[in-house]
Amino acid sequence: MLTTQERRLIAQPDLTSTVAREYVHRAAVSEVFLTGWAKTGTDTFTVSAQWPRSHSFYTPSHDMHDPMLLCETIRQCGMLLSHTEYGLPFGHNIGWSRVQYALNPQAMRIAAKPADITLHVTCSDIRSRRSLPTSMTMHIEAVRDDSLLAVASIGFNNYSPAVYERLRAGRSDAARLSESAPTPPDPVSRSVAGRRRSDIVLSPTQERWRWQLRVDTAHPVLFDHPLDHVPGMLLLESVRQAGLALEPSLGTMMPTSMDMSFNHYVEFDAPCWVEAEAVSSHESGARRSVRVNGIQGGRFAFTATAEMTDMSSV
Repeated sequence: MLTTQERRLIAQPDLTSTVAREYVHRAAVSEVFLTGWAKTGTDTFTVSAQWPRSHSFYTPSHDMHDPMLLCETIRQCGMLLSHTEYGLPFGHNIGWSRVQYALNPQAMRIAAKPADITLHVTCSDIRSRRSLPTSMTMHIEAVRDDSLLAVASIGFNNYSPAVYERLRAGRSDAARLSESAPTPPDPVSRSVAGRRRSDIVLSPTQERWRWQLRVDTAHPVLFDHPLDHVPGMLLLESVRQAGLALEPSLGTMMPTSMDMSFNHYVEFDAPCWVEAEAVSSHESGARRSVRVNGIQGGRFAFTATAEMTDMSSV
């Protein structure tokens, strides 16, 4: 016979929901991956997340979760804590300066249920103005089932609406700019980018190591809501696809680490050129490093290095 306490637990199980979508700057609740957070010390926190076994854009490959799903989780973590723990008002803009991660491929395997992730976050280099954070760095250890999933860091700046409007110099009208963005050029083939046509962010040029960034402002995930510039997640995706496109015959490669710096906003109304080169290769060929640059208007908009790992060797 069940005890009173056991009956109560059955009647009132622990309930899990996502955090408010506004905290992570998402319009669709289905694109929110964070489920909670707690303060654990001075500028230290734990954040919980759950990854679905499948996703319309962060599609699994080789029975592994997509590394870009980790990047989106990190992005959401930065926004959540900025608003909830550091008092950043809604309406302020958050811009990345640098993103780094290194993951454990074994811990990325898809299991029989969604992946529950715990993020241990330490915030440093915090700069404030009038008690509001203007910039900081978050260092993150992601754990899954008591195993280290990834280590990562994200540096970003926060801008008040007035400061952001001055910074963008007339380019802050997200709805107008998204609607007036040029029609995206034709994509590279699916065999080159390793993605479905609708998710490809590179367009071919005459050089096999150079592409035009393909920006589709109607994409339901990358442009979950109107933006006034190309989002960082699309730029991260371009690095992944460029790394694959250098050697498309190696179709089992996954970016297991990346270090990316964001120097300038990428605008809609001018072409951005994505250039890639192989830097080094492991003796067995299972790993290789690539360097990827994004160039717009004659200047580097972003620079990145990534290590591509052959998943068939994991």
